[in-house]
Amino acid sequence: MAHYCNLVEEFNGLVSKGASSNVGPFAYPDPSLEQRCMSKIKTAFFCSNCGHESTKWIGKCPSCNQWNTFIEELIHSGDAKEKMTWENYPESKRTNKTVALNEVTVQEEKRIITKDPELNRVLGGGIVPGSLVLVAGEPGIGKSTLFLQNGLLINHLRVLYISGEESEQQIKMRADRLKIKNDQFYLLTETDTTVIFKEIKKLKPQLVIVDSIQTIQSNLIDSSAGTVSQIRECASAFQRFAKETNTPVFLIGHITKDGSIAGPKILEHMVDTVLQFEGDRHYAYRILRTLKNRFGSTSELGIYEMSGEGMRVVTNPSEILIAQREEILSGSAVAASMEGLRPLLIEVQALVTTSVYGTPQRTVTGFDLRRLQLLLAVLEKRGGFQFGMKDVFVNIAGGIKIEDPSIDLAVICALLSSYEDHPLPKAVCFAGEVGLNGEIRAVNRIEQRIAEAQKLGFEKIIVSRYNKKSFDPKSYSIEVVALSRVDEVYQQLF
Repeated sequence: MAHYCNLVEEFNGLVSKGASSNVGPFAYPDPSLEQRCMSKIKTAFFCSNCGHESTKWIGKCPSCNQWNTFIEELIHSGDAKEKMTWENYPESKRTNKTVALNEVTVQEEKRIITKDPELNRVLGGGIVPGSLVLVAGEPGIGKSTLFLQNGLLINHLRVLYISGEESEQQIKMRADRLKIKNDQFYLLTETDTTVIFKEIKKLKPQLVIVDSIQTIQSNLIDSSAGTVSQIRECASAFQRFAKETNTPVFLIGHITKDGSIAGPKILEHMVDTVLQFEGDRHYAYRILRTLKNRFGSTSELGIYEMSGEGMRVVTNPSEILIAQREEILSGSAVAASMEGLRPLLIEVQALVTTSVYGTPQRTVTGFDLRRLQLLLAVLEKRGGFQFGMKDVFVNIAGGIKIEDPSIDLAVICALLSSYEDHPLPKAVCFAGEVGLNGEIRAVNRIEQRIAEAQKLGFEKIIVSRYNKKSFDPKSYSIEVVALSRVDEVYQQLF
């Protein structure tokens, strides 16, 4: 900008000098200088990771310290278009002003309760008015179906569904398959933000769903839809709309091949809540996981089952995750896990075989590979089991991914069961974290884990001895065994 101002000053000085030298009023003393002054910047470089803007290409981003992430994009340097105002919007919020902290009155946040209990759970109790929610997931996982279904179920609000990917006929066909009627549900198949906000101002919806943010395009920027600058500008426009009108907005987004959300990292900072919709396409179950939430917990989990008539809510996932256990086989153990406030009983499967290759294999599904290597090292060092020449495979049944460390004890028992080729008792489950010295560490919310195991008919649960002060064993009909070391568990079971 300073360089541009210097050019203008130089140009004006030469023009005045030329005028005093009998130069015509429309002639310029230096044609090349005229071109340099009148030309406008048409491109800029953006970091594809964080969205940092630069006038030239840089090898290392100064904002996120990533290498070779800058890409060149077309931008518009002309006069900015007039921004949409929302003074006449029925839900417009008051004008912000400076206020002392002790003068702020705290009121209970009113939430929009949907008919989907799993969506209410991951959002922290319902939709917060004026919130901006980003939902990301793989293509074909069911994002559009889930939020079209929820938009149709919210029949007490005026809902606008904006689609930049599908036609009205395609959305109508999917809605007919869902078999949900709603006279307050409206469609808009458009990608230009100018047209979108004009239609929003006419309709005045109470909930907006955008599918997807990567297809929306602003006329303030000349680059194509889906680029860093377009995603940032369009998300910023919807953020201003949501905050100024107190209208909740859901943005459906794409993910890249490495599993991260497509677009700049600043997109996740701009929104209030980030939800990840995931699942194995070979299974019918889908998981809605909270990655960020300014209005609730970030450890909540919602589970759905995909069917021909949309997404069906799974109210008791524990029964499904451990349903296929009629035959008692070695290498299988049940863990009492927690996802947010929800207790889950999941089946851990392990297979230990003699390695036929030079390097033993370590393969996991739904579990952390580094955590498995740590547990194998504990068994070798503290228990004397030789896993160095064994292939080890661990799978969390049902296609679910678990990060709760309380399943360590179940993983170790499944490994020992497969190693000894001795099945574990069917009515036993486990809840405990394993330390580097082979000790069984205490886990949180042990009472809920015990109650869930008792509800599903288990006769015994093995927990850490350090959890003994957190519950009363006499208050449960299930037998609670408290142990302190892994070798004690081995003696108990084998």
